[in-house]
This record gives sequence, C-alpha cells and structure tokens, in this order.
Amino acid sequence: MKKELFKELLQSVKEAAAIERGKAKASRIFEVKTANDVVRVRTTLGISQPKFARLLGISPDTLQNWEQGRRKPTGPAQVLLKIAAKHPEILLEVA
Repeated sequence: MKKELFKELLQSVKEAAAIERGKAKASRIFEVKTANDVVRVRTTLGISQPKFARLLGISPDTLQNWEQGRRKPTGPAQVLLKIAAKHPEILLEVA
C-alpha cells in the first residue's frame, strides 16, 4: 500500500473514532431505513416469520419477499396487515 493512501486511511479512522466518541461532528449523516411496514407489524407482534406467515395464510417465502422489498403485499393482504398494525391482539387471537 502506498504511504499516501495509508495516511489518508489512518486519518479517516482517527476522524471516525473522534465522531464516535462525540469529540467531532460528522460532515454527513445518512439515514438507512431498516424495516418496512411488514417487518414493523411482525416485530410489534413479537413473532417469528414462519408463525406470522401461518397467521396470514401465506408461505414463509412470500413473507420474506415482502420483508426484503422484492415484492409488496396486495389486496386482502394489505387490509389484513393494516388490521394487524392497528389491532394486533385480534390477529393473535386467531393464532
């Protein structure tokens, strides 16, 4: 590795450490959205993917596709997810 590149990398690590300790302010902040609505509903219920898939009457693969953003729920599934979000106790009663 070239000395110049090493010095730049070392400086970056030092700056990152200072930011982490609160001694420096980050020049940029990136917000990463980690969960979509399906994940939020499931984690609010505190249940596993397989169990949530059974409650919704779908395959675990379909649920994983929704949670990973490869597909989106449509029609009746959207309505059921809205009900689960507003009244989770109803969905858990069915279990």
